[in-house]
Amino acid sequence: MRDVSFDVAGNSYDRFMGRYSRELAPAFIEFASIESDMLALDVGCGPGALSERLAGVVGAERVGAVDPSEPFVAACRERVPGADVRRGDAEELPWEDDTFDAAVAQLVVNFMRDPLAGASEMRRIVRAGGVAAACTWDYGDGMEMLRLFWDAARTLDDAAPDEGRTMRYRSTEELDELWREAGLDGVETAYLTVETTYSGFDDLWEPFTFGVGPAGSYCAALEPAQREELRERLRERLGAPTGSFTLGARACAVRGRG
Repeated sequence: MRDVSFDVAGNSYDRFMGRYSRELAPAFIEFASIESDMLALDVGCGPGALSERLAGVVGAERVGAVDPSEPFVAACRERVPGADVRRGDAEELPWEDDTFDAAVAQLVVNFMRDPLAGASEMRRIVRAGGVAAACTWDYGDGMEMLRLFWDAARTLDDAAPDEGRTMRYRSTEELDELWREAGLDGVETAYLTVETTYSGFDDLWEPFTFGVGPAGSYCAALEPAQREELRERLRERLGAPTGSFTLGARACAVRGRG
């Protein structure tokens, strides 16, 4: 998988994107049609938000999980004791053919070094008729937290790497094409919508400074004065909130059968 500053402590990711991952996981599991008798693999598990939810459906001993980040692997093992959590890449999954009934990748496909290889690996490790499913954020207008951040950044820097312009596989059409190219059958897509509430502006801003993902990497690389200016631009775009506020996020999802 691509190295985009995810080699960070699990709690840093949880405060930044994990709060959305936790809300997204139940809807994604339902979309993927995960049932209690299945063996399920979480590809790109991160600190384990989806793995934990999968364990609640099928039992921890029926969950496999894999991630290239050692801190995330350690966090997932602690979060989901009993699950088979391994360090590895989506493009070369460390399991035999036909091991699982389902393979799911939440917010991961667009960070794979080779998404087609990753999708093909997910098809390889599911049994005949098994499901492979993935979801990514709609980075254009559907993920408010990142949309607000990059809109603020681009008022200061035209070259800011806006994920709504640079990120791959940010639409149902792209995911549909990828899944079909990987040889999956019965491909279907959908949108999944969640929201999260922040206690105040600093609850939103501070996680950007942890260096997680493209937005965090961009923020952390700024000089202190530039970072403070970005902070103020973002606060203004939010209407200078003095209390709690809620932001929404829309994910594009795809599923198919092996």
